[in-house]
Amino acid sequence: MSPREPDMKILADSVAAQGAAPGFFATLREDVACVFARDPAARNTLELLTIYPGVQALMLYRVAHRLWRGNWRYAARALSFLARFLTNVDIHPGAVIGRRFFIDHGACVVIGETAVIGDDVTLYHGVTLGGTTWNPGKRHPTLGNGVVVGAGAKILGPITVGDNARVAANSVVIDAVRPGMTVVGIPGRMVLPKEGRRIAHGIDLDHHQIPDPVGKAIGCLLDRIAQMEREIASLKGEPTTAEGACRTCDDTCSQPTFDGSWKATAPIAPGA
Repeated sequence: MSPREPDMKILADSVAAQGAAPGFFATLREDVACVFARDPAARNTLELLTIYPGVQALMLYRVAHRLWRGNWRYAARALSFLARFLTNVDIHPGAVIGRRFFIDHGACVVIGETAVIGDDVTLYHGVTLGGTTWNPGKRHPTLGNGVVVGAGAKILGPITVGDNARVAANSVVIDAVRPGMTVVGIPGRMVLPKEGRRIAHGIDLDHHQIPDPVGKAIGCLLDRIAQMEREIASLKGEPTTAEGACRTCDDTCSQPTFDGSWKATAPIAPGA
């Protein structure tokens, strides 16, 4: 069994569970129709076919992938090269892409040879599904059904992103992602999904509404510091407040401790 066959089998089993796969032209019609559900700027089919690079790149990929599977490897790569020249989207013809796939804005997207993408996946511009090794075999990511990848995100290596996961813009994902989770940061960290989200058409496009684990951690540290200050003041017999040290701090942090006034009176350390 080749390194790619397990992922091909997974995709085949998924298709079998949903019924027989549609024909080639039916798949293209699905690719075009799904854009109207995910892009409010889409007006008509003629516009999608002529001036949407993501749609054009996908249609050319479908043809190139058929050539690749038929062992017409040079022809497939040549068509892929032409598609990249015309659309600025680089999809290797050996990649496996499911149904109703959409690349929004279609610029600077790279999808590697051994990448596997499920159904109803959405990528934004600047996304890379890349490898981390020069060794042959499975070296690119596998994306489950309903995954949304924000602009500029990089998913690297033979990892799996589970169904309905979201990858925040400019994240770098190097570890597997569980289904339904959101990934943020560099390197990407999984955070719990937001409860009660409204998902239109079964696709969660609110990839900009993501938790901020760093901000939450800083908030927890500030609360802990305020608690310690109250305990110290209590031990020293000084009056305590519920707010902690910063009571009226604004975005510019204008408290006397932080406004620079200490520079005039603070002693200068030797060698400073």
